[in-house]
Amino acid sequence: MPIHFSKDRMAEVRDNYRRFWNGELDRPIVALTLHGAHPSEGKSRAPWLGQGNCADFRWSPEELIETMDEGLSTLEFAGDAYPHVDLGAFGPGVAAAFCGAKLDNSSGRVWFSPQKEREIGEIHAVYDPHNVWAERIKAIYRAGMERWDGLVVMGMPDLGGVMDVAASLCGTENLLTDLYDEPEEVLRLIREIETAWYAAYEDFSKILHPEGGDMGWTDWSGILSPDPAYIVQCDFCYMIGNEMFNRFVLPTVRRDTERLTNVIYHLDGIGQLTHLDSVLSLEKLKAVQWVYGEGKPGPMHWLDVYRKIRAAGKRLWLVGEIKDFFDVSEAIGADGVYFSCGLNYGNDDLKQKLLRQR
Repeated sequence: MPIHFSKDRMAEVRDNYRRFWNGELDRPIVALTLHGAHPSEGKSRAPWLGQGNCADFRWSPEELIETMDEGLSTLEFAGDAYPHVDLGAFGPGVAAAFCGAKLDNSSGRVWFSPQKEREIGEIHAVYDPHNVWAERIKAIYRAGMERWDGLVVMGMPDLGGVMDVAASLCGTENLLTDLYDEPEEVLRLIREIETAWYAAYEDFSKILHPEGGDMGWTDWSGILSPDPAYIVQCDFCYMIGNEMFNRFVLPTVRRDTERLTNVIYHLDGIGQLTHLDSVLSLEKLKAVQWVYGEGKPGPMHWLDVYRKIRAAGKRLWLVGEIKDFFDVSEAIGADGVYFSCGLNYGNDDLKQKLLRQR
């Protein structure tokens, strides 16, 4: 089935995101995906790739791409939306698996754990490009590149935050203890994980960004960048205070902003608000995604957080429903905001209302 998009349209969308990142776009980015716009042929055999079946190797990469292609072909991409594939199916923090951690998806969700418990001084992180999970992802990338010839942007897998990967290699409780008992060993392991993380990033980039290509870069966020980019995070830092965050986490994020052109910080949960000022102190950080969490008040409750992010000169990924986007935009303005949503095809009034925000 054809994907209802064109390379000329992709070039326009890439330029919109380029201007967004450069502060040249005087409107928000609104990525609107319309579901059910076109019928599905229903010919694909493989299931949609997800955490629950990522370890099922019965399906070839080509069969998995066929299923993705069929799904993308039912969509219409409006505003700043574009066809892309999220390879987060192998779990958040999959860089740990590339370095030897155990990947377990028996629960339907992917979790990582040490192959065996060891003292932190015995734990080393080295990216293995021939690791079964790295090879599987690269095979899927190759099949997608051949199938789509630049019409679909495939995202980086969810490599994970450096400290989250460390927790997978050490065990979370062990790592918390090591912060007090073995801080120098933790710092040593952090640098090893950073090296492994970028080795994976560059290994995948060789496939996704062949010489002379201008596909653009994305990840599980779906936010497109014309230059190397990533959404970085540290779920582990929910369990530590700001002093430890500044010592063990902030330097890794700073190095990310110095190495990658467009970096977003994924600030997940109210326990991370204590680190917001530290995050915003990073001069080269471009954007923040604030996720308030289930059961918490909606976006209008967090206007002060959004204003602080904007006052620091950072772009804002707004998470919420369509009404939240309108309400927050009216309260604080919409320039420098990224908003992504899906609608059922045929909801033309709401579609046009959203696109008028652009």
